[in-house]
Amino acid sequence: MEQYTKTLLSKGLLQSEDLYQYILETSVYPREPEPLKELRHATAGHPRARMATSPDAGQLMAMLLKLVNAKKAIEVGVYTGYSLLLTALTIPEDCKITAIDVNRETFEIGLPIIKKAGVADKIDFIESEALPALDQLLQNTENEGSFDFAFVDADKGNYWNYHERMMKLLKVGGVVVYDNTLWSGTVILSDELVPENLKQWKEPIIEFNKLVAADPRVQLSHASVGDGMAICTRLY
Repeated sequence: MEQYTKTLLSKGLLQSEDLYQYILETSVYPREPEPLKELRHATAGHPRARMATSPDAGQLMAMLLKLVNAKKAIEVGVYTGYSLLLTALTIPEDCKITAIDVNRETFEIGLPIIKKAGVADKIDFIESEALPALDQLLQNTENEGSFDFAFVDADKGNYWNYHERMMKLLKVGGVVVYDNTLWSGTVILSDELVPENLKQWKEPIIEFNKLVAADPRVQLSHASVGDGMAICTRLY
């Protein structure tokens, strides 16, 4: 892993730790709401803490939610709920989020903090694999074109399948954000330089990035915030 990190730094693919800390301490942490800070600290000790949305990526998401005036959102992949709590804190009081995750156990880590923040009533949590849950939503025609914002941070092998469904669920002008689309910088590395724990999803992420870049249905910005975020606005 050390050689891998050195390789990324030599190629200019990672910010230095000092520069990243500067961004966090200057622009992110001072504006991070206390419930999010509490949830971030509660997640830090979990064995899969790296799965959590980075706070700088969350800050960008909050801005996007405001820009599209999101009132109805959907999240695929919840983990402990940092991005979910961020969305709930950002959208207006009478708005809703549909949250889908196959594992409610990790969601329960963040749930007490979400309840304390007073936004649990905005969340409809569905414990399920994402594809059947999305297909179930689409069976109700009222859901088509009704969502303002979506965040996807689930199994990378299904990103394109999720995208196809988001193109039906999102309204024209709605935004969907896909997380981890640079996959720790491995998308441009040869396989021998990629750590074993990152190899499984390297090629699916590369394929998804190619497909979404060629999709005429969306306007795309691929931001190198956090672990990479593909930000798509539905055009038609």
